[in-house]
Amino acid sequence: MRTIKNQSKLTTAILLAASALSLTGCNGSPSIDVLGSFFPAWMICLTLAVVLTFVVRFGLVKLHLETEVGPLALFYPSLLTLLTSVLWLGYFR
Repeated sequence: MRTIKNQSKLTTAILLAASALSLTGCNGSPSIDVLGSFFPAWMICLTLAVVLTFVVRFGLVKLHLETEVGPLALFYPSLLTLLTSVLWLGYFR
């Protein structure tokens, strides 16, 4: 019985130390001041990525290439995710 209590305490100590170490990088999210109101940076990146995705779609339709990109239900969400990540990495990291 005593060994089980010691293992339980050791497990608790390890989990506590691991959680404390994993949270050391959390210092708050970057925010952008837009007309006196603070917005999270990821929201700005996502908004710009949606606009850029529509621009890419317009260009593909204009050049008659939209049928060549594969399944559209997979292509456009993937493009949105890619553009959001690239904008985030380019401007905030």
